[in-house]
Amino acid sequence: MEQSLKVIPLGGLGEIGKNMMALEYDDDIVVIDAGVLFPDEGMLGVDLVIPDISYLKENRDKVRAILITHGHEDHIGALPYVLRDLNVPVYAPRLAAGLIEVKLKEHRSSLPNARLEAVDPGEPVQLGKFRVEWFRVCHSIPDAMGLAIQTPLGLVIHTGDFKIDHTPVDGLPTDLGKLAALTAKGVLLLCSDSTYAEVPGYTPSERVVGAALERAISEAPGRVLVATFASLISRIQLVLNAAEKHGRKVTFVGRSMVDNVNMALKMGYISTGPDVIATLRQIRDLPPEQVVIMTTGSQGEPTSALVRIANQDHRDVSIMAGDTVIISATPIPGNETVVSKTIDNLLRQGAQVLHDKIALVHVHGHASQEELKLMLNLVKPKYFVPVHGEYRHLKAHVALAHTLGISKDNTFVMEDGDVLEITPQFAELIGRVTAGPVFVDGLRVWDMNNVVLRDRKLLSKDGIVVMILTQEKKTGRLLQPPEMVSSGFIEMGDHGDLSEETAEIVMEALNHGKEQPLERGFIITKVKETVGTFLHQRTGRRPMIIPVVVEV
Repeated sequence: MEQSLKVIPLGGLGEIGKNMMALEYDDDIVVIDAGVLFPDEGMLGVDLVIPDISYLKENRDKVRAILITHGHEDHIGALPYVLRDLNVPVYAPRLAAGLIEVKLKEHRSSLPNARLEAVDPGEPVQLGKFRVEWFRVCHSIPDAMGLAIQTPLGLVIHTGDFKIDHTPVDGLPTDLGKLAALTAKGVLLLCSDSTYAEVPGYTPSERVVGAALERAISEAPGRVLVATFASLISRIQLVLNAAEKHGRKVTFVGRSMVDNVNMALKMGYISTGPDVIATLRQIRDLPPEQVVIMTTGSQGEPTSALVRIANQDHRDVSIMAGDTVIISATPIPGNETVVSKTIDNLLRQGAQVLHDKIALVHVHGHASQEELKLMLNLVKPKYFVPVHGEYRHLKAHVALAHTLGISKDNTFVMEDGDVLEITPQFAELIGRVTAGPVFVDGLRVWDMNNVVLRDRKLLSKDGIVVMILTQEKKTGRLLQPPEMVSSGFIEMGDHGDLSEETAEIVMEALNHGKEQPLERGFIITKVKETVGTFLHQRTGRRPMIIPVVVEV
């Protein structure tokens, strides 16, 4: 039987976030990245969204390892949950390994045997029939890498998130020479970052942001608060550089920010002069013009430090007159509204707010069209699959590939769950596997059909009505008409005697005029049906109905 290579995206295609892709050949599977997606406003109470790994669990004996490209949350955030079901080693660049170690410490009780291996570019790893080698790329975090995966059918190049920055903050540009050497004998498949495939031209260098941050910090009349991703280590370094140059001290707020900075300092990915970093207590004794506070919350996350500050709900930090707040990130699609609310709340308290729409305080870490063309021309793949982006980004990237002469028959716009099969003769989409969002809510993990999330949406839309019925324990008869209590449903005064009418309808439905005892289960079912139908007829709404039977 002829062997084939299967390419199976489980997250990150058709969406921004929760990146994960499986490559399968014979009895071996390697997984690329395991990221999260931050919830939108419709995902009530959900903390994180992770990929559905049902296919990997069904084939757990084949999974050899998880390969990480870099340390951003949308590439490593799902690991604590994925590793509960897949006891496999994780190979990651050194900074990403440090960030993962910080993350796994929070889940150590459920992951006592997690295996984490730090890798350097150019060091190959043999995993079953796959030989994997990492190569350096530029992104908005140090130690970002792409993957060169040698399979029995040929070489697969996965770029990870990348841009071509000739002056990166860490001085390590995308290693185009290494990539050219790796691909010299031909490439079977290229999977390339598509996030900014609609943007013409080139992505600006991270150093452009450094100049803008330095100018903003030097001109600020009082304190400066900088919000960014906790894993954006290069941005943190730029802020430290600017603060040191202008005689300011820097403190960090937000647990993930503090943990990541401590790790990066220890590993040497962040460096600064003596006494530039200070504690919150030390900062309180300094004049405002000598203070920089770095915090999480650039995406408007409800529990983040910046949002708590904006809502006047933070234990240690409040907005003061003269504060300048810099939001050094672009809102992830879906987060624009909550970020706008955060900005409004900061402005109401008298802060000046700088963000990417009005100042060059952020550049993205993804290749624009000319850089994507360069990657395609350098690699010259036989087959091409755009990855990491919404559907329109994937389509735009494929259109670029066609302009460079790659055949339409050899390009595939895939979405999560699609299966691409590649043989020595051809490549084609052959079906789908289970894929979709899985919701993390506190310590629980739910799929999208979970009744709890369905109930939350119902409650948020039409509220809740509780019908309290008093039943005599010995006879099973109701002692009095039921009492109606509602929350989030209607103002009871708006519908006159609705409560009394509902009680009458319930009593009639339960045939209270008869002498037979009523069974508890019958009461609950009948009340739900009767009250639900009646209230919808009278109000046009469908609240959740909860009957409560009290025995006396």
